[in-house]
Amino acid sequence: MKLDQPRVVVLGGGTGLPVLLRGLKQYPIDLTAIVTVADDGGSSGRLRTELEIPPPGDIRNVLAALSEVEPLIIEMFQHRFQTNSKELAGHSLGNLILAAMTSISGDFVSAIQQLSKVLNVKGVVLPAANQSVELNAEMQDGTLVTGESKISKAGNKIKRVFLTPDDIKPLQETIEAIRQADLIVLGPGSLFTSILPNLLVPGLGEEICHAKAKKVYICNLMTQAGETLDFTASDHIKAIYEHMKCAFIDTIIVNNAQIPDNVQLRYDEEYAKPVIFDLEKLQEFGLHVIQDDFATYTGEIIRHDTQKIAKQLFEFVQEFYTTNR
Repeated sequence: MKLDQPRVVVLGGGTGLPVLLRGLKQYPIDLTAIVTVADDGGSSGRLRTELEIPPPGDIRNVLAALSEVEPLIIEMFQHRFQTNSKELAGHSLGNLILAAMTSISGDFVSAIQQLSKVLNVKGVVLPAANQSVELNAEMQDGTLVTGESKISKAGNKIKRVFLTPDDIKPLQETIEAIRQADLIVLGPGSLFTSILPNLLVPGLGEEICHAKAKKVYICNLMTQAGETLDFTASDHIKAIYEHMKCAFIDTIIVNNAQIPDNVQLRYDEEYAKPVIFDLEKLQEFGLHVIQDDFATYTGEIIRHDTQKIAKQLFEFVQEFYTTNR
C-alpha cells in the first residue's frame, strides 16, 4: 500500500462501476474496488449454481477495467462464447477462468488476487463477501421476490431489499480499506441491485457510516424501470438512508445537461427518464451538490463521462487528503 497517495474505495457493480474505474486508474491514488456478489443471472448465475461459487461476472468486468495488459488479452478475457452447445453458450472466458482459479486456490478471494497479478491490475479488487448472497425484495404490496435478476422484472414498486442468508460476513480486507480510506464512492449503478447489496453486507455498511473518509454518491443519469421509476436524485438518497438507518453521504454528483431527443426516445422504450436533480431537497439532506454535464454518448447509449467524473473525484480527494495529512 502506497502511503503517499490518497486512498479511494469505490463500491458498486453492474456496468457503472467499470466505467468509473477506467477513469480513476489513470490517477495517482491507492484504489480499492468493492464489488457486489448478489448477481444470479446469465453466465454468473449458472456458475454460481453449478459450482457453488460467488458470481464472477461483476468481478470479471472490474478486473478488465483495472487491467494494464495488452488490449488483446482483455478482449480474450471478456470473450463470450456463442455456440449451440448448451454447456458453453453464453459463458465468458473470464468467468470460466475465475471459476477455475477458485477451484485451484480453494477460495474466491485468493482466485481474484492471483488473477489480479496475471492481469496487472491497478489497485485491489475485493468481493463484498467471500460467498454468494441472495438479494431479496419486499414490494409495496407485501409480496417477496428472491433473486437479483428477478427483482427489476417483477413489475412492482420496491419497498426494501435485504440479503440472505443471515450469517453473511464481510471480508476483513474490505473493512480495513474502508477504515483507511480518504474517499468512499458509491455508484454509479443500479440503486437496489448494485449499490445497496454492498451496503447491506453486515458490518460493511456500518463501517462506511462511521468512516472518516469523505463519502460521494454518483447519481444515475437515468431512472430504471422496475427499480427507480420516476425517482428524483433525492429519492435515491432517501432510499439509501432508509436502508442504512444513518445519513452519511457528504456529496452527490448529478448531471444537469439536457439529454438529446434521439437518446431520450431510445430510453422511452425502457420506461427510463433522466433523473431529475431536485436541488432544494438535496440541500435539505445537507449534501454538497456537484452539478455539471457528466454525460457522454455512444450512439444512443448514455454513460457517465469517466474522464470528467474521475478528474472531479481526484481533485476532491486531493483537497481532503492534503488538508488532513
